[in-house]
Amino acid sequence: MDPKKIERINELARKKKAGGLTPEETKEQAALREEYLAGYRENLKSMLDSIVVQEKDGSRHPLRKKPSGES
Repeated sequence: MDPKKIERINELARKKKAGGLTPEETKEQAALREEYLAGYRENLKSMLDSIVVQEKDGSRHPLRKKPSGES
């Protein structure tokens, strides 16, 4: 994400804490946060996709998602 957008998120957060935001600024803040979170999630997913597990026998396989319902 563009550093200017991150600075704008922080600016809006400080303004909200200090006294409140206009309805337009609230919408802008929500959109910027959503964009930031989407990028963060995508980056995390690509990092997890690149992890390789090495077993004791030396074999290697990619990390895979647990089936739902399994702890």
